[in-house]
Amino acid sequence: MKRWLSYVKPYTLYFVLGPLLMIVEVIGEVLMPMYLGQILNEASEGTLNTPRCFMYICLMILTALMMMAGGVGGAYFGTKASVNYAADVRRDVYRKVQKFSFANIDKFSTGSLVTRLTNDVTQIQNFINTLLRMCMRSPGIFIGALIMAIRLRPQLSWIFAISVPVLAVIIGFIIKTAFPRFGIMQEKVDKLNSTVQESVTNVRVVKSFVREDYEIDKFTEANGNLKASGISAMKIIILNGPVMTLFMNITVAAIIWFGAHQVMGITDTMAPGDLSQFITYANQILNSLMMLSMMFMMSSRAIASGRRISEVLDEKVDISDEYASQKDMTVTNGSIEFKDVTFRYYKNSEDSVLEKINLTIPAGKTVGIIGSTGCGKTTLVSLIPRLYDTDEGEVLVDGVNVRDYSLRNLREGVGMVLQKNVLFSGTIEDNLRWGDEDATMKEIIAAADSAQADTFIKNFKDGYQTELEQGGVNVSGGQKQRLCIARALLKKPKILILDDSTSAVDTATEARIREEFRTGLKDSTKIIIAQRIMSVMEADMIVVMNDGQITGVGTHDELMKTNTEYQEIYASQMESKEKEA
Repeated sequence: MKRWLSYVKPYTLYFVLGPLLMIVEVIGEVLMPMYLGQILNEASEGTLNTPRCFMYICLMILTALMMMAGGVGGAYFGTKASVNYAADVRRDVYRKVQKFSFANIDKFSTGSLVTRLTNDVTQIQNFINTLLRMCMRSPGIFIGALIMAIRLRPQLSWIFAISVPVLAVIIGFIIKTAFPRFGIMQEKVDKLNSTVQESVTNVRVVKSFVREDYEIDKFTEANGNLKASGISAMKIIILNGPVMTLFMNITVAAIIWFGAHQVMGITDTMAPGDLSQFITYANQILNSLMMLSMMFMMSSRAIASGRRISEVLDEKVDISDEYASQKDMTVTNGSIEFKDVTFRYYKNSEDSVLEKINLTIPAGKTVGIIGSTGCGKTTLVSLIPRLYDTDEGEVLVDGVNVRDYSLRNLREGVGMVLQKNVLFSGTIEDNLRWGDEDATMKEIIAAADSAQADTFIKNFKDGYQTELEQGGVNVSGGQKQRLCIARALLKKPKILILDDSTSAVDTATEARIREEFRTGLKDSTKIIIAQRIMSVMEADMIVVMNDGQITGVGTHDELMKTNTEYQEIYASQMESKEKEA
């Protein structure tokens, strides 16, 4: 509760003014039936044209204007409070997600995080807006109308002693039943969002494999599950309205029956206007209970959403600067050392992705890493910028444990082109400036030229101002890779990691890129993960990996003499090349 109240503090004025102005509307709601009843009493006596009657009409007009001002003001400040509140919650959740390590992100699906940032926050916003408008209005009308009804006709008020408790029990049962169903419904929204995101993002793959029917079936299943859970939850809300209306009508019917006897003088004497007032107050009492029930219904959904948001905010970020002992240190040399490094993706698993890795990479060297798919190459280099943390052992950069650097300073010194090349919507220049937002145009062009991207960029009609669609889907795979390399080069890192980043580039272009690395990044440590042995043959050091372990380290010539696995890779690839020739 303390967390949620902290978001109220910046907008205390809105949270106070909204309900206070709604009280003005409540006062008018309670007074209106009294004025109308007096007018009807005057009319029943044949004295409608009296100054007294005119006075009540004027009071009704003034009260209506007062109610309009209070209602509009309350709604305005309630909306301001709820929208600002939701915006701050959404901001904090997004900031927390940005701090997540890869392991944290793996715990939540992308679709689930999107749902929590959008749908769940919206549920809380809607509830707060309703709460600010109803927290004073519903109880105020209930109390005010009940007092006026008892004051007007105590003999009929016993009806409320029966109907109100019955309605309260029904509301409690409905809320208790609805609460768990809303949590399940939000989980189904997660699943649907994940399905849509995956299908739309990979629509080209879906079409190339003619899997539209499969994706439609998968979406239909997720959509059907959401529909079923939605209907299950909404059944309660649907039930709420008719049940409340039924008991309201029974109560009003009872009031009319017993009230009519009093108006006709059978059991007592009661003016027609008084009966009208009493019926109106009864409706107000019961309607306020219905509004309260809807507010509680919304609260059950908001609580479910709040718990899901809290899961994100409470998630412990396992990679942070909390224990960094040298936060001001920057990467200045580029030497790397792995000492007895062991890593597991699933911490409870006995199987390690990396097992007792020991490796020293001198500063300024070019290192190739080669091995079978899934042997741990990407995981190994991901430990350098602390995308993951080791389970055992340590990784040193410039002789300092990477845990002792601030994440910002460590990652500023490491340029990494991931296996999956990602570009963002915006211009090519915007994307390249991710490497250095203050870079001059000359520096941007130089980085693109080193990555062999400048030529094709200039062939575009708008050059560096060419708009890229989300994910860079309007450029080829090879062009995307070269743009990502240019982005990393613009960073001028002391350590450059290329994770199979030239697989879609022809061998001639790849050779020119490697030559640029040798001449333009002499003082930087270059780590190249590759499937093609030709990509690493000229490296100062080649690391051979298999099943999470290093099976060989050396130059191409040394490994050809001493390492059987490297020899087999070389023989198979050269044989395939000869067949192609």
